[in-house]
Amino acid sequence: MATKHGLGRGLGALIRDNPAEEAEAAPQAGVAKVAVSRIKPSPWQPRHRFSREAHEELVASIRDRGVLQPLLVRRSGDGFELIAGERRWRAATEAGVAEVPVIVMDASDHEALELALIENLQREDLDALEEAEGYQALADKFGLTQEEIAKKVNKARASVANSLRLLGLPVEVRKFLVEGLITAGHAKVLLGLSIEQEQCQFAERVVQEGLSVRELEKAVERVRRAPRKRREVQPEIPPSHLSYLTHMLHQHFGTSIRVQPCRTLTNGRKVKGSIQIDYYSSEDLGRILDLLGLSEKQ
Repeated sequence: MATKHGLGRGLGALIRDNPAEEAEAAPQAGVAKVAVSRIKPSPWQPRHRFSREAHEELVASIRDRGVLQPLLVRRSGDGFELIAGERRWRAATEAGVAEVPVIVMDASDHEALELALIENLQREDLDALEEAEGYQALADKFGLTQEEIAKKVNKARASVANSLRLLGLPVEVRKFLVEGLITAGHAKVLLGLSIEQEQCQFAERVVQEGLSVRELEKAVERVRRAPRKRREVQPEIPPSHLSYLTHMLHQHFGTSIRVQPCRTLTNGRKVKGSIQIDYYSSEDLGRILDLLGLSEKQ
């Protein structure tokens, strides 16, 4: 019989993904066994990047002992959809396990999305951008304020606000962050620069010269103190129309969209624009590609 669960320590105990914890965990009551093939991943998983080393350790543990800690799922058609435990599900699939233990929740789309996002955000192994994207998804899907998000994930509001600011960095800088070439500390220092080109230039310096966060702070401070000519920019799209376009794209794709318009500097130089479409799983990416009239097979 399906069971209702609330957020908090009880549910948090169900989503351990640490191989050591997996090996030591005791079986839990109310657990059913279902075929791995009947489970599909959650489209709202905030973690997009998985450590290969940690994954291989978990695969080895599951091959040796099986999946001891149950996955949290809800019914979906004639199968199940993950709410928590994607790492264990992926590892069990690779390990060739036929069945895995699950706890079935009676959760609506709204509840499943909120649980998947909040429970993953309460973990400590998301990278800085995944954490920021998770907060943004809570804001977009539920209209939550930063204060409300902070309460739900048991974090300080300032921590949530600082995390969300990372999404304002240029694509090139975020790529460095994802690849581990710069740290979240470096990224927060770069946010002190108002010009994207300078943010990219300093990020490249960190990568090439191995600057520490403190060294980067000093270099950025020197630039901020130096007198500079005013560089007015003229956006190609008026703010009101930009807001309309962003809303229209958000409605069409059903996900967070950021539009950065082209700009013209006073010296006549053009600054490129960009459109960023967020997605939360391979299934979600496939859905967006379909909306674009594309196919992954192409």
